[in-house]
Amino acid sequence: RLGLERADTAEKALNVIVDLLEKYGQGGNCMESNMAFTYHNSFLIADRKEAWVLETSGKYWAAEKVEGGVRNISNQLSITTKIDREHPGLKEYAKSNGWWDGEKEFDFAATYSYVNTARMTTSGGRYCEGYKLLNKHKGSITSEIMMEILRDKESGINMEGGFMTTGSMVSVLPQQPNLPCIHFFTGTPDPAR
Repeated sequence: RLGLERADTAEKALNVIVDLLEKYGQGGNCMESNMAFTYHNSFLIADRKEAWVLETSGKYWAAEKVEGGVRNISNQLSITTKIDREHPGLKEYAKSNGWWDGEKEFDFAATYSYVNTARMTTSGGRYCEGYKLLNKHKGSITSEIMMEILRDKESGINMEGGFMTTGSMVSVLPQQPNLPCIHFFTGTPDPAR
């Protein structure tokens, strides 16, 4: 929200978020119940001309500029070796903790998480299912198709139960500056409504 408030481009919003992250860190419970549950955050940041994926681990972060095609995020780190911007101490911190030897190619998701990055797009989890649904419609995604994808319960995109999807947003950002941007938000906790 602060990125939207303080920046007029996607890259400037990225700068706002990483500056705040480096200064204040992140934290807080992800649930209203007494159960302590926290995780790091990922962001899709887009304007009319460019898009970025920003993923975090504590105060450390990596960002990937989306160059084309489709891209998604979901409850796991997904930036692997294509890192366009990063926290200045990202690799050194990983090296000092023994997570990366400094020799092989640096893979953010493999280094900073427990996910097998080779299986991310084939394993059947939310990230994988979102990836499949987006690629199925690649080149012809409309706001209606995006809403269908975000409503999909079978894939786990729209979660039910203890960890429930609480909202979704679809934005249409025409490249032509004379056309308005349109934003759709769910009005209830369940995007299927």
